[in-house]
Amino acid sequence: MVRKVAKAGKAAAAPVKAGPAISPLAPKTLANLPPLAGVRLATGQAGIRYKDRTDVLVAVMAPGTQVAGVYTRSRTASAPVEWCRAQKAGTARALVVNSGNANAFTGHAGFEAARQVAESTAAIVGCRGQEGFLASTGVIGEPLPANKITRILDDLVAAGAAGGWRAAAEAIMTTDTFPKLATVSALIDGRKVTINGIAKGSGMIAPDMATMLAFVFTDANLPAGVLQELLSAGVEQSFNAITVDSDTSTSDTLLLFATGKGGHHPNISKASDSRLAEFRRKLDALLLDLALQVVRDGEGAQKLIRIDVTGAETDAAAKRIALSIANSPLVKTAIAGGDANWGRVVMAVGKSGEAADRDRLKISFGGQVVAEAGARAAKYNEAAASKAVSGRSVEIAVDLGLGQGKARVWTCDLTHGYIDINGSYRS
Repeated sequence: MVRKVAKAGKAAAAPVKAGPAISPLAPKTLANLPPLAGVRLATGQAGIRYKDRTDVLVAVMAPGTQVAGVYTRSRTASAPVEWCRAQKAGTARALVVNSGNANAFTGHAGFEAARQVAESTAAIVGCRGQEGFLASTGVIGEPLPANKITRILDDLVAAGAAGGWRAAAEAIMTTDTFPKLATVSALIDGRKVTINGIAKGSGMIAPDMATMLAFVFTDANLPAGVLQELLSAGVEQSFNAITVDSDTSTSDTLLLFATGKGGHHPNISKASDSRLAEFRRKLDALLLDLALQVVRDGEGAQKLIRIDVTGAETDAAAKRIALSIANSPLVKTAIAGGDANWGRVVMAVGKSGEAADRDRLKISFGGQVVAEAGARAAKYNEAAASKAVSGRSVEIAVDLGLGQGKARVWTCDLTHGYIDINGSYRS
């Protein structure tokens, strides 16, 4: 097999891989991520599952790079997730990501394959094995041919260059229809730093920490403990507030790396430091941007749905109610058909297990109140309600009238396209 390795700095010119039609909810333009000090990228073709497409990403970071991560809470987590969780040093020198094979439910051999990739990378980069981080995405239950990855690692590490973020995002795609990228800049005590992020995800999305795979890099100089606190808080209103199909992946991994090679700002030792206020806001915005790109690329999706729940007893209760609505196949198929079937929202509120009072509940589609005071709204207008659920973006609002709890989550509609993709995923 001919091995192909793309230098990251030149990969952006490569044609987009053939695949399903791009989601109608995709961004009109893809973010153009700048080079980031302390990060070199390269992608290559290992032939793990796909032919004639990149399926391995290697990122090499500067010595001293700090890392934080959040991972799936699935009890059947993948071997790469187990490997990353075990690394406690807080430093990272390399990241290796493959698509086409999740290396999940592969037993002891799966963990050995992960160890082999991590330690081979470390030997080439010149670091400890514990400083090599991994992620895999693709089919569950198939042994990972680690040798296909390790035999191209030398070339990938040598080819690493600044830039090439789009090629990196494309290398980790599976059923995605577009690469997911975001970038922001922020000031820390007046010094500019950059944050770049890539993600992949389209199906098996009901994150219980982060989402499928997402990797965020900054040139800020921040210790691992600060990064972890910022990341753990940031996912709650972004990756942990999205769902496509209610299925939590075995492979969910979100890593945040800080190279310390950007603006020379003062040392920061606490996440609560006021000098991090703008950085925190910008990081949260980037995480939400990436998370919403995942929902916009939901398998078969035609509509982006935002659900706002207010008036619940607590914020936690509001979120459970919002996710109950977002994960309801009946709600999602009604929206897919442009059917203003608010009765399905009533059902989803009731099944959540959280407190609700029929006579205080109010439901709106867009600006149209469709149900209140225990019945259909007195001024209900079927045409207006149907119009509110017929566009590419749909807003559902539910007010419980019980307390101050609130939450916002995002999902997409459920179409026959989802069946088409998943009915033949392994074929």
